[in-house]
Amino acid sequence: MNASDYIVEATGLEKRYRVHGRDIPAVRGIDLAVAAGEFVVLLGPSGAGKTTTLNMLGCLDKPAAGRLTVADNLVSGDGVRVSEARLDALRREHVGFVFSDFHLLPTLTAVENVALPLLWQDRRGDEWACELMTRVGLGHRLSHRPNELSGGEMQRVAIARALVNRPSLLLADEPTGNLDTRTRDEILHLLQELNGEGLTILLATHDRDLTDYAARVLHIQDGLLKEV
Repeated sequence: MNASDYIVEATGLEKRYRVHGRDIPAVRGIDLAVAAGEFVVLLGPSGAGKTTTLNMLGCLDKPAAGRLTVADNLVSGDGVRVSEARLDALRREHVGFVFSDFHLLPTLTAVENVALPLLWQDRRGDEWACELMTRVGLGHRLSHRPNELSGGEMQRVAIARALVNRPSLLLADEPTGNLDTRTRDEILHLLQELNGEGLTILLATHDRDLTDYAARVLHIQDGLLKEV
């Protein structure tokens, strides 16, 4: 593949945290390439480095070392220093995030939560947000607030919000961690549909059952990565 065929390319990626005066390695020299249109599961137990890895790939956290390219943009390595403003722009333009805790604002309706990221760009997207709500099966729940929705419905709202900027990469961190098995499977089927339409997905989980939905599985343990 050409470099432009990859949404994410990481070489020797490292992250350390300072705890009580000591450097604690969270990610230790990860090499990773995710091609456009792939559905990849990052599998590992709690504390393995999954969230840290996603945060670096999504430009939320800066690597301590290594080279990282996201959507053909050099983020780390080769002596480059990327400003926070540029990282923020990269996230808005290319990356969508889904978390296990939904992170919906309780005072906003479902459709307002979906449209919220567009406000930071001085854009209105009411019609597009409504379309996405319909796409995730919640066209009838537009005006409901989070406390009026089930866990599965809240996660669907969170997915719609992650898609509102039309990202090329969706990063999902334990997106089914707070859901029952039936709802979990519904969310995974939705992600498979989105992937079938061309969206690149990297999903981090400790749940081995989720590996059945992915085209490729990577295992992370103690900050080290290997292909299963």
